[in-house]
Amino acid sequence: MKRILISCVLAGLACVLLVAQNSRAADDKQSWPMFRGNPALTGVTTEVLPEKPKLLWTFKSEAPIKGSPCIVGDRIYVASLDDSLYALKKSDGTKIWQFKAGGPIESSPCVVDKLIYIGCSDHLVYAVEAETGKEKWRYEAQGDIKGAPNYVDGKIIVGSYDNSLHCMDALTGKGLWTFPTSNYVNGAPAIAGGVAIFGGCDGALHAVDVKSGSETNAVGVGNPIAASAAVYGDIAYVGHYGNEVIAADMKKGEIVWHFENPHAFPFFSSAAVNKEKVVIGGRDKCVHCFDREKGKELWTFTARGSVDSSPVIAGDKIVVGSDDGRVYILTLADGKEVWNYEIGSAIDSSAAVADGIFVIGASDGLLYAFGKSDSPGK
Repeated sequence: MKRILISCVLAGLACVLLVAQNSRAADDKQSWPMFRGNPALTGVTTEVLPEKPKLLWTFKSEAPIKGSPCIVGDRIYVASLDDSLYALKKSDGTKIWQFKAGGPIESSPCVVDKLIYIGCSDHLVYAVEAETGKEKWRYEAQGDIKGAPNYVDGKIIVGSYDNSLHCMDALTGKGLWTFPTSNYVNGAPAIAGGVAIFGGCDGALHAVDVKSGSETNAVGVGNPIAASAAVYGDIAYVGHYGNEVIAADMKKGEIVWHFENPHAFPFFSSAAVNKEKVVIGGRDKCVHCFDREKGKELWTFTARGSVDSSPVIAGDKIVVGSDDGRVYILTLADGKEVWNYEIGSAIDSSAAVADGIFVIGASDGLLYAFGKSDSPGK
């Protein structure tokens, strides 16, 4: 009886610690270490955006920036289609180092401890030392890697245009398993509860056990999925090429709700999801907000161009870019525009928000940093 009681107590303690750890990852205001901010790819932070942000600085790369930046410590990491990964000073955007890959980089970095992981169109995943920019290892797939890598339990997991999801050892780059699909894997895998959840151009959402690489469930949507799914509890939220946003229960293998875009435009943006709402951009030039549990559309905001940029929920506000060349801040409650900044060049990149600033890339090759004039990032 004592052994059973002790086991229960230890199990309960482990659960508490795990919940606390996941909460810290989701709510860390000081860093944004990967695409969408956390392994579940929810795109949410408790960081409060400035009411009227100011442009603090810009950094110029030599080609469009399509991936999203990361903010860790006093540095910002961002990749460009100029074949490079950059480390910049958070305070003023000064370049610290530049790592040259073998092709254009659309992938977003994933920063874990002292290493940065990033995919590339040269079919490689690179592990780069965060301090120096020196390559530690490389892993070769058989197709372009456009989505961001994710990390769990000493493993890096990433999708590729070789129609597969790849898993490798985070320290050595040794391949651990490969899960094949029947078409391209464009987005990043979300990780929650020991499962990697991702969509592909095969028209399905897959759930794959991160230890074994075996599929635990799949939900067919009938259309290619270019975006990354956001996971809250057992439910994955994603838009797809068939003009729909869906909520799929990945344990039961069924669609809980779906929204069909009345304008018949697809979704390439990845959703931001909190306890109550789902927010996503569309090629109908709109940002859509839904009730998370029921799927009822709560509001829409109309931009002047397509919204492929993935919105970030920061406190009671939303920050998102658009192909119309503007960065917008909207209210989460009703989608009212409270601020915009005209960059003048299309924005596919998504914002990273942490420590009083937010940064976002654009097709003009510039990374833009915004915040208060007295921002900690400044």
